[in-house]
Amino acid sequence: MSSTQHLITDAHLESPDDFYEALIEAHQGLSTEQSHALNARLVLLLANHIGALPVLREALAAAREA
Repeated sequence: MSSTQHLITDAHLESPDDFYEALIEAHQGLSTEQSHALNARLVLLLANHIGALPVLREALAAAREA
């Protein structure tokens, strides 16, 4: 990925309701600790997929501001 890319903050998911449902289902039956671990693994997988550190830094800053 090019370092000129920026974080997309506008609605971009193809099917946000379906993703939300899948995310909730992924957490069903997990303890709080297991749920936190799942979230951490998901963040790392998605960060690896994005790959560009500047974009990831933008995402971290945006998440802290929210």
